[in-house]
Amino acid sequence: MAASAEALPLSDRRQTRLIGVVAIVHGVSHFYHLLLAPLFPWLREAYGFSYAELGLLMTVFFVVSGIGQALSGFLVDRVGARPVLLASLVLFMLACLILASATGYPMLLAGAALAGLGNSSFHPVDFSILNARVRTERLGKAYAMHGVFGSLGWALAPVMLTAVAATAGWRVAFLVGMVPALVALALCGLAWQSIDVRPARAVSPEGAVIQVPAVTLAALLRMPALWFSALYFFSIAIAFGAIQSFGAESVRLLRDIDLAWTGYLLSIFMVGSAAGTLAGGYALTDHSRAERMVTHSFIAGAVLALMTGFVPFPGGMMPVMFALLGIANGLAGPARDILVKRATPPGASGRVYGLVYSALDAGVAVAPALFGLLMDLGLPQALWLGVALAYGVLIAAANLVGRATRRAAGADRLGR
Repeated sequence: MAASAEALPLSDRRQTRLIGVVAIVHGVSHFYHLLLAPLFPWLREAYGFSYAELGLLMTVFFVVSGIGQALSGFLVDRVGARPVLLASLVLFMLACLILASATGYPMLLAGAALAGLGNSSFHPVDFSILNARVRTERLGKAYAMHGVFGSLGWALAPVMLTAVAATAGWRVAFLVGMVPALVALALCGLAWQSIDVRPARAVSPEGAVIQVPAVTLAALLRMPALWFSALYFFSIAIAFGAIQSFGAESVRLLRDIDLAWTGYLLSIFMVGSAAGTLAGGYALTDHSRAERMVTHSFIAGAVLALMTGFVPFPGGMMPVMFALLGIANGLAGPARDILVKRATPPGASGRVYGLVYSALDAGVAVAPALFGLLMDLGLPQALWLGVALAYGVLIAAANLVGRATRRAAGADRLGR
């Protein structure tokens, strides 16, 4: 039985346009991951919040996103990708309005929660669309573009929001934050039919389009590869959440870097990650080498993290270190998504990616509060040790995913 990409064919030109739209929309969702963090200095100045209180805002965002993501995968598989995607973009705009009008911490918490709910659907939606509409041989490059624009969304947010906040204040910055969601809604109109991916269909050997039976939650939870994938995503989220929330502030304290540079360091990391993701997607021509690419990338990342925290470089070296860290992080991105694709049963893209990526949100939810506490305790170096340790765990997890998937494939062949 063939997968739904054959059941719902697109021309090469329409596939390319669809990949572009999904990638840009993914970048927009990543922009909202950093809707709050770049404005922490202004919120801290306005209200006197501690680092831990600011970190808790990010925790709320990702806790809500993680719970919603696990559930939204099932919703996408049931009602289709398009309506869920449109609702999420509207939620982002509502969150910006609440944050812009916030009069204290409770409203900031409410805005963070609403933005997290909006974020919850994007990975189930994106991968359901790509896996259904893009030919298998193009998926590596499609995943690369998806990851590249995610990194670019992260890169845009600090530069855009800090520039607006510096000139017009943090409330105006939150209002300007609505613009990417409006752009994404307009782009959805350009691919209106292509993003209308309904509950999974397949083609029988006789050529008839039929419904793929839904994979139950109980069956998914019995898959070792799913659990190892979740561990991978949790670990990478711990590392990324540390860098995203307090990496730049940590090196500012360690190297006495000017405050204005903090947002730019994070953007440099994201641009490096985008470049690494693009390179990783085009280099991964043999999908069986996915685990090896992950291993090599994050060994380099762990070494760079330890150097950033413990080698007394001058402050002027920090942009180079953040760029290299971003490249190491990005190189593994397409290989990671190939590993999850190999472990996904037919008809279960939404729920598998929803469950696995909910672990990503769980990790990013834990990281800001954890590393914010370390920052409050005056231990900025400990952040980089935590990043290196997280990279070590995810290397082990990636190789366990590959091993479990190969064993499952071998058992399936024997069963036939």
